[in-house]
Amino acid sequence: MYSAITRGSIFIDRLRGFIEENYPIRPVAIAPAARGFYGETWRVDAPQGCFFAKLDCSPHQNVYERSFPVIEHMCSHGIDFISKILKTREGGHCTHFEDGVLGLFDWIEGENQENDSTKPHEYDMLAKIYTVDTKGLAIPREDFSAREADRFFDRRERVQDEGILALLEAKWAEIERCAQRLRYFSGICEEDDTGFVHGKEFAITHGDAGGNVLVFGENYHIIDWDDPRLAPPERDAWFWMHRPWAMRAFHGALRENHIEYTLRPVRLAYYCYYMYFFYLNEILDAHFALGGLQDYLADYLHGWMNDNRDYAERSIP
Repeated sequence: MYSAITRGSIFIDRLRGFIEENYPIRPVAIAPAARGFYGETWRVDAPQGCFFAKLDCSPHQNVYERSFPVIEHMCSHGIDFISKILKTREGGHCTHFEDGVLGLFDWIEGENQENDSTKPHEYDMLAKIYTVDTKGLAIPREDFSAREADRFFDRRERVQDEGILALLEAKWAEIERCAQRLRYFSGICEEDDTGFVHGKEFAITHGDAGGNVLVFGENYHIIDWDDPRLAPPERDAWFWMHRPWAMRAFHGALRENHIEYTLRPVRLAYYCYYMYFFYLNEILDAHFALGGLQDYLADYLHGWMNDNRDYAERSIP
């Protein structure tokens, strides 16, 4: 969403000069790249190669900044289907440009795809990441809280736009029911937070891998590792939990990578309701920052999330 901000030639010239001064490349062209929700993104062409630049000026930038050591850790452990960081001249993972956090990565060719044929590849890549040793890695660990519901109700009190208020009011019974269900599953999951790899620890999870798979021929990459977290695999699996074949494929990927774990329905339900509010909060935060977004909120409230929410309501007591 923030990548929709239009920047003029003066800004691009400042960015080009900043990159040349702070990175070991000499940009010759910078063009917008429509990738990602939070950051402003560009393709940077230089004699040294092609690179992807992401500038995050949103409230999400602190999360973005702390993701860089995790990406570096995965790359150093043989994960070659994610973006590699281009370090600064001083060896930093990222830097600060104007009001945001700027990171540069190797450019990955491909189109963003999510369909029946991409899911097995996505699940196999995730399972390989789950096997990466996380010892000594500074990364948030899942606590199964219900805070996203609390954040939503706090943000709702700040909304003044009549269009946004009307959309929320029309779905208010559903919203309250989802908050109730989130708190219920949060309590269950907090009582049993055992892991599944490396001595029953949690593993590195993406949190939105399906929407960030780039496909180029036979090559698949998972990009946009903005919010990695030590968590159970349900954090990545819940998106298609209403499709039995997808859950079988996810279990198959775990087994093929020697991970003996069975997805837990209560954890799938927890993430479904947690993310229901997470996405609501992100839309409201973007509304506060950019204005408008009634159509975006309407699409969300009547869109893809309902399949998972309906499944959780029917199938997971």
